Amino acid sequence: MNNKLFDEAQKYIIGGVNSPVRAFNAVGQTPLFIEKAKGSKIYDANGRKYVDYVMSWGPCILGHADDRVVGAVKAACENGLTFGAPTEKETVLARLICDAYPAAQKIRLVSSGTEAVMSAIRVARGYTGKDKIIKFKGCYHGHSDGLLVKAGSGLLTESVPDSAGVPKGYAENTLLAEYNSVKSVEALFKVNDDIAAVIVEPVAANMGVVAPKKDFLAFLRDITERHNALLIFDEVITGFRLAFGGAAEYFGITPDLVTLGKIVGGGMPLAAYGGKEEIMSVVAPVGNVYQAGTLSGNPVAVTAGIETLKILRENSIYSSLEKKASTIEIAYKEKGMNVNRCGSLLSVFFTEKKVESYKDVLRCDTKQYANYFSQLLKSGIYVAPSQFEAMFLSAAHTAEDMEITLNAIKNLTFGI
Repeated sequence: MNNKLFDEAQKYIIGGVNSPVRAFNAVGQTPLFIEKAKGSKIYDANGRKYVDYVMSWGPCILGHADDRVVGAVKAACENGLTFGAPTEKETVLARLICDAYPAAQKIRLVSSGTEAVMSAIRVARGYTGKDKIIKFKGCYHGHSDGLLVKAGSGLLTESVPDSAGVPKGYAENTLLAEYNSVKSVEALFKVNDDIAAVIVEPVAANMGVVAPKKDFLAFLRDITERHNALLIFDEVITGFRLAFGGAAEYFGITPDLVTLGKIVGGGMPLAAYGGKEEIMSVVAPVGNVYQAGTLSGNPVAVTAGIETLKILRENSIYSSLEKKASTIEIAYKEKGMNVNRCGSLLSVFFTEKKVESYKDVLRCDTKQYANYFSQLLKSGIYVAPSQFEAMFLSAAHTAEDMEITLNAIKNLTFGI
């Protein structure tokens, strides 16, 4: 049935999918078509059940279809799906986010991580009056034109590392540094005096999980302050996952701007960007940096976000997530596999060298990963259909799920 549905989808949807990594090209298979999900499980059109470690690429930290979130969303739908006008719930969610993130004194709600990052970059340029930004090879910040330069995520498994259709001029003001390399950042600041911001995934999670080296984030905080540039944390993945206050809390580093997505919407299309009040005051209608969106802060998505963040605030699950992820990490290491973990994010890399940078990632054997993916899928375990994505743990993963997963890892049969 999956094959039949994919054939039909390709007649009307380009590539048969609405996001490239879903196509399973990197693992040489037909994508799963999911009919339903609950807790830690997804169910495909063939009637198979899988323990899910993709979790919609991170948003489902409470598990799929959490009864509390679904109940709140159903009630919200009864009052209307969207108004294009302010609601009290927008303020409730904004207060929850601002209370969690000291860096976010004021925020703006949007509908996707790409939109949040694109807007934060515009704010940084508007506030500083400078044009250039520094991003890191392998870090993915959405698909806006100026950021599709040596990006991670699905681009790493495509034959071309960047995107066609992006004029040269759009990327001319994007400077590339090496993640975890102090020298590469220093070199760029040395020869450029018009850098508006440095944007970084505080934990790189779109070239697989690559944690920052000790003091790397502190260095970025220091060098941006010295050069009157802004530091932007892209916490679309790490926000509300590493800790309630995200990577900023986890590492004790306060950026000037932060972008949030995924968990902040509780599984609905919602994202946010925010920062110090002085910086955010350049945004319209207060300032002259324009950004708008008809569905920004729509009441249904906002409701899902509020319910999710309230649950996370009142019932901390982070120590439990860390323990589960650590158990899986140990199982991989006992199997002799190369694994990186930070909090409840982890990735297996098919390379002998320790993975600390984009260069290290490029050495990975994607054919070995495809073999590994296939074996886990046959064992009822669903991980990312790409070498360069993360595994996501959730509160819904049970002791039984862990046992099934550990047995599947133990029974991997290829040479590693």
